[in-house]
Amino acid sequence: MPEARVLEAGVIERRLSSAKGWEVKGGKLHKEFAFGTFPEAFGFMTAVALVAEAMNHHPEWTNVFNRVSIDLATHSAGGITERDFALLERIETLAGKTP
Repeated sequence: MPEARVLEAGVIERRLSSAKGWEVKGGKLHKEFAFGTFPEAFGFMTAVALVAEAMNHHPEWTNVFNRVSIDLATHSAGGITERDFALLERIETLAGKTP
């Protein structure tokens, strides 16, 4: 598991430059996903939940019909860490596999 040390703002911005659609919002990495249907959105959330549990690093998220909003921060470190970017990368992989 990656280190849980808060990253400097410049590092976060550089990392976000290759993370399409992600931004810093409220001190957390944030992205909103849209799917065709509620079952697709829920299936994506289920897949992310299994990965997050295996990583012992859980997102803050909401779901309304076909939309899923995700926020990532490492609460124990007090900000955005490499752990958040590791989960972000897994989330992006899962989003690409969702119909």
